[in-house]
Amino acid sequence: MAKEPKPELDNKLDVDVRTSFGKGAARKIRANDRIPAVLYGHGTDPQHLTLPGHKTMLLLRKANALLELNIDGGEEQLALVKDVQRDPVRQIIEHVDLLIVKKGERVEVEVPIVITGEPFSGYIVLQDANSILVSAEATHIPESIEVSVEGLQETTILATEVELPKGTKLVDEDVEIVIATVSEPQAVEEDEDGEDAAEAPAEDAE
Repeated sequence: MAKEPKPELDNKLDVDVRTSFGKGAARKIRANDRIPAVLYGHGTDPQHLTLPGHKTMLLLRKANALLELNIDGGEEQLALVKDVQRDPVRQIIEHVDLLIVKKGERVEVEVPIVITGEPFSGYIVLQDANSILVSAEATHIPESIEVSVEGLQETTILATEVELPKGTKLVDEDVEIVIATVSEPQAVEEDEDGEDAAEAPAEDAE
């Protein structure tokens, strides 16, 4: 019997206003499966919140996650995840920075680059940039931008040459940012005796 597909995770979070501060308070918050966060932007005073731990962790697997916050069961706010602080060893989320956004508003974000396809036989691909800075509507930020190297040989792909999703624009249009390079592997030069030149033994000193 075929398994039913799992329901898609929505981006709605019920969040609480944070009233206790300090390292000890933050540890207690995380121990209760909550995550400390700060919400700011649009000229408002920073608002300190706590987010539900498990669902937030799942939503933050996506770059530039857009969250619909329900604050203390009343105020609703759209927010873009701007920064995630993690424990360097355990990778536990310690704190999240959230930016207030409005529908229709454009934001500048780093979007991951995904290389697709295979270059011409015998050629290799070196990815020079893992993400690209773009401007997009807050509610239509692409999850990733695909760059195809299918059949390419001996070429350099610049950010200005990448096809972007509709409504998405490159921020640094005047800067030559290299996304990927396709080239042949460099062959190791051999001397006349068939030995690698770099590994040929030095002559004995007199």
